[in-house]
Amino acid sequence: MKLLSVASEVYPLVKTGGLADVAGALPMALAAEGVAVRTLAPGYPQVMARLGAAESVLALPWLFGGPARLLAAEAAGLNLLILEAPHLFDRPGGPYADAGRQDWPDNVFRFAALARAAATVGQGAWPGFVPDVVHCHDWQAGLVPAYLTYDGLRRPPTVMTVHNLAFQGQFPPHLLGALGLPDHAWSIYGVEYFGTIGFLKAGLQLSDRITTVSPSYAAEICTPSGGMALDGLLRTRAAVVTGILNGIDETVWDPAADLALAEPFDARRLPRRAANRTALRARLGLDDSAEAPLFAVVSRMSWQKGLDLIAEILPNLVARGGQLAFLGAGDAAIEAEFRAAARDHPGRVAGEFGYDEPLAHLMQGGADALLVPSRFEPCGLTQLCALRYGALPVVARVGGLADTVIDANAMAIARGIGTGVQFAPTTAEALDFALTRTLALWNDQALWRKLQRNAMATDVSWRGPAREYVRLYQDLMQRAGAPA
Repeated sequence: MKLLSVASEVYPLVKTGGLADVAGALPMALAAEGVAVRTLAPGYPQVMARLGAAESVLALPWLFGGPARLLAAEAAGLNLLILEAPHLFDRPGGPYADAGRQDWPDNVFRFAALARAAATVGQGAWPGFVPDVVHCHDWQAGLVPAYLTYDGLRRPPTVMTVHNLAFQGQFPPHLLGALGLPDHAWSIYGVEYFGTIGFLKAGLQLSDRITTVSPSYAAEICTPSGGMALDGLLRTRAAVVTGILNGIDETVWDPAADLALAEPFDARRLPRRAANRTALRARLGLDDSAEAPLFAVVSRMSWQKGLDLIAEILPNLVARGGQLAFLGAGDAAIEAEFRAAARDHPGRVAGEFGYDEPLAHLMQGGADALLVPSRFEPCGLTQLCALRYGALPVVARVGGLADTVIDANAMAIARGIGTGVQFAPTTAEALDFALTRTLALWNDQALWRKLQRNAMATDVSWRGPAREYVRLYQDLMQRAGAPA
């Protein structure tokens, strides 16, 4: 089976969030199941710098304003197709925005170009790789099913995966022709979305299957409260909506062999973990205290992630003897709250703004608990890493957080299956009570170590999810009349 995966970011070549982790790890897990994956991604400068030897396999003489070509290459264990289009991607800044965090004004054409290139490959333009299935990730790949539908050429089955329904890719309607879409695509059954061209909406409407990254999120997005105005469409297509949990790359996230840690450890050598807590405190300037539980947050600083709730309850956490280490960036107002908290509570609250991959690993390996108070969360990867590293997750009972963390309530403790703490609703009061429960667990160190071992025994790998994706691909191929 040949699969074309289409994503706007791929770890470790370029990353702004969890999408990159999935796009980088899932192909390797699928390879173990006998699926030959090519990952198509844009040729950003940081991607081009990592390619090394690359073969030009398909010329695209004109692609939304200039010439482009597809390069076949291997990097970081991935088989890649890179869209080299300097007029669209060779620029400083991030994948979606400039250094000032302003969206690139031509994003509509940048990601239409990615979709156009994917459709061209799907139609068989490069004989070296003719995919049986095309797997599209998030709004940046949303026009792939549209081009494959409206071109009238070879149309392999398509899967549209929603990593976060809040990001939809909406653009002015007068660009329909400029995007190479026919007039009849302008329909509620096509790309039209509340008077705009909806990239994600097009993918959800025109793909053969829709997946999200957790079963609970798949249910939530079909409701008015969680559907971000797409719930009606998703309810109409509910028969083809599936939730498949994300995993993490266990070779990247391995506490027994992680070079970012001060001391490697595993569930049988938990006492070694203490060296990482000491190292994390030293790195951030926190007081070194064996009695103080160290909480951490590694997250985009946004309303969605509930970071404002953490800022609100921080005085209570500190008053109860806790500490907080933070790593992240985002909303300026939330960043300001964390700066103020670090200033007001020296030695108790500290962190860094931005993203630092080694520090993220040290925080997972050194913190006692990880806070994830998201108001909605399609899956979440940080709590999966926390489980693997024995940092007990304290999570809102939403989406993939609800699916991956077993609340250490009285019954779960009696059965020996708790792995963290859940809370609902997602409010400051509920989070504060969850911290009270967490501190009570911390005060029973024998129980805490048992919960850590439970967490570290959780299967957070891609093995199970990869098999689910393979079954989905096989079903699509059979329905299309192709041998699976």
